[in-house]
Amino acid sequence: MQPDLTGKVVVITGASRGLGRAMALGFARAGADVVVSSRTAEACEEVAAEIRAVGRRAVVAPCHVGRWSECAHLIDRARATFGRIDVLVNNAGIAPVAPALQAIGEELFDKTLAVNLKGPLRLTALAADLMPDGASVINISSRASTKPTPPTVVYAAAKAGLNALTIAAAQEFGPRGIRVNAIVCGPFRTSSFTKALDGTVDEHALTDRIPLRRIGDPEEIIGTALWLGSAASSYVTGALITLDGGA
Repeated sequence: MQPDLTGKVVVITGASRGLGRAMALGFARAGADVVVSSRTAEACEEVAAEIRAVGRRAVVAPCHVGRWSECAHLIDRARATFGRIDVLVNNAGIAPVAPALQAIGEELFDKTLAVNLKGPLRLTALAADLMPDGASVINISSRASTKPTPPTVVYAAAKAGLNALTIAAAQEFGPRGIRVNAIVCGPFRTSSFTKALDGTVDEHALTDRIPLRRIGDPEEIIGTALWLGSAASSYVTGALITLDGGA
C-alpha cells in the first residue's frame, strides 16, 4: 500500500538525480506537489517535467545548500508558491574521499560539512516556520555515520552530525507536531556510487558483506520516504532508520 500524500507540498534537495530524483517522482506519484532543488536549474527542470507528466505541480528552485543565503531563497520560493511545506527532504550531499588525514585540506573539510550538515540545519530551521502540525523532515544520512573509515572520515563526521541534528530537532519541534527522522543509507546504485567505486572496490566483495547480496536500487528508498512523510508514521520521530540490505 502506498501512503496518500495528495495535495501535500514536498521540498527535496539534491532532487535532480539518484535518490533525490527517485523520491521526487515517488512523492509525485503519491499525490504530492514538489519543489525540485539542486545546484543547476536545467537538471531540476528535467525532473520537474517528469513530475508534471504524472499530473502534479512542480517548481524548480536551484540552491547550493552549503550557502546560507541560498537556503533562505529556496524556502522563500516554497513560501511564495505554496504558502507552506508539509515535507522537507534534506537529501543533497557530497562524499569526497582522502587517503589519509594528512591529505585532507581545509577546502574539502569546509565544503563537505557545509553541504551535508550546515545546509540541512539551516533549511530545517527555516522550513519549520512554514510547517503545519503533522509535517515531516526527512534527513538522508549514511551508514558511514556509524561505521566510518579513514577515506570517508570527513563525510562520516558530517553525517554523524546530521544524525545528531535529527534527534535534537525532533525534540525541539515535536511539541509543534513536526516530526524529524533520518534514513541511514547503505550503498545504492546511483551515479555517485558508481563514480566512487572507480574500479578501486570489488563490488562482489562489497555485496558479499550485505545479507541481501546486492546493491540497493534508488527506487527502494521511496517506500521508506513516503512512510516517513505521511501520517502512516505519525508517532515516529527522532528515529534513525537503517536502509542497507542488512549490512
